[in-house]
Amino acid sequence: MPEPTNRPERVISAQRRRRPTKTGAVLSRGLIVDTAIRLLGQHGTDALTVRRLGTALGADPSSLYRYFHSTDDLVLAIADTLIGRCVDGFRPTADWRESLRDLGHRIHATWLAHPQAAVLSTARVTGRPQEIRAVETVLGILLAAGFSPEQAARHYHSFIDLTLGFAALDAAYKALPRAAARADHDAWRSTYAALPAASQPHISACADALAATMAGSAYPAALGLFLDGLAGLLPGASRPAGGAPAE
Repeated sequence: MPEPTNRPERVISAQRRRRPTKTGAVLSRGLIVDTAIRLLGQHGTDALTVRRLGTALGADPSSLYRYFHSTDDLVLAIADTLIGRCVDGFRPTADWRESLRDLGHRIHATWLAHPQAAVLSTARVTGRPQEIRAVETVLGILLAAGFSPEQAARHYHSFIDLTLGFAALDAAYKALPRAAARADHDAWRSTYAALPAASQPHISACADALAATMAGSAYPAALGLFLDGLAGLLPGASRPAGGAPAE
């Protein structure tokens, strides 16, 4: 928002922008973003309209354009806010694998806590302060582990895509209507476990294990495999005979 000048009309404009809404709150970027995330959680992506936001805030919908020039601008702000919640309170340790594991689970948990907002914003690059802070943090962990800048960049890409990919997948499942989610969950026992061994011997052999593992997220196991693979790519890491050298 521009600084007020001595011109009367600019002073009046600034005063109006600070006037409380009908709910008694003073409109701000943070309040708008938090309200948008709440509406998404309650009503899904269709709720992200200027009119519904204005109603929820007790403000004239047109006043939102003083803070966000478009709905897409607001989506990027939502994404950046979620990223900030992931890294707030995070402190890397001397153990780079545990640091990445901790951060990965923080991202995954934050996305699942806000599945509708996550589905809407996962694929976006915000280029904003919280995302910049997160990128700097992960690259710092990888560089401190001993990877070169080129390796750190590639491994950051893999880490964040793995994490956000699973987060978006799990968030999309969580955002399903309850009946649809239950039907998908039950299919592993009602359909797959009932398949005959004569025609689907491999599914039949793994049916109980499939029903057990498909009930939860595969992210923890996939992240563990990824971190094990990274450890094997560090300079000087021991590898099986004939194994590929570190990239």
